[in-house]
Amino acid sequence: MNINAILWDYDGTLANSVPKNIDITKQILAKVAPRLTGDSLPQYLKNEEAYHVANHQSKNWQDLYLNYYGMSESEMLEAGALWTEYQLKNTTPIELFVGIKQIINQIELPQGICSQNSSQNIKKVLEQNFLAHKFQAVIGYDDIPSNTQKPNPYSGLKCIERIFGNIHDKNIFYIGDHEGDVEFARNIEKELNGQSRVISIVAKYSGAETSSWKYKADFEIDKPFEVIKILNNYS
Repeated sequence: MNINAILWDYDGTLANSVPKNIDITKQILAKVAPRLTGDSLPQYLKNEEAYHVANHQSKNWQDLYLNYYGMSESEMLEAGALWTEYQLKNTTPIELFVGIKQIINQIELPQGICSQNSSQNIKKVLEQNFLAHKFQAVIGYDDIPSNTQKPNPYSGLKCIERIFGNIHDKNIFYIGDHEGDVEFARNIEKELNGQSRVISIVAKYSGAETSSWKYKADFEIDKPFEVIKILNNYS
């Protein structure tokens, strides 16, 4: 079986965006939910380790905001609407994980990104790293309806369609760091009614702990270069 494309998650998979995300979230909380600032700051925003726990346990960004940060639904919706604006003006640097740039450049297949980050922000980081030409599709949370965020397969189907013009008879890698990413891959494959295969790879190098996950990936990797090893098995 030949692989036709590789789709990536962004946060925790391609980029270590935790410091920036924490800073942005604090700024947004000050705007939409000042009751959750200062001494009342959610514990999951107090350091990177705590942030990783919430991020890997939550289903998506709405779940993160509601059930881990303690926002109301109206606060969550207002925060989501502000995310792109605050991301684009925030100057906290984002670093790609070690080895990611080399792997992206080494892959000759079409590549895409399906993320709950802002597509504008992702494209900016890709351009800064001279990688924009390697991605034929970038779908962020602001490119799709709020009720179709991962693990709903909508963004994955849109990403595949943008790359190929259709969604049929394709074998895809989807690489993410979250249980929701594995569920996302399964949901894409289910939506394609057996006409395509979506192989799920979990990137564990940002702290994912998979032992208790209900959804199990086809592969787990501890270093980015392991993607190439897996890919070579399908050539």
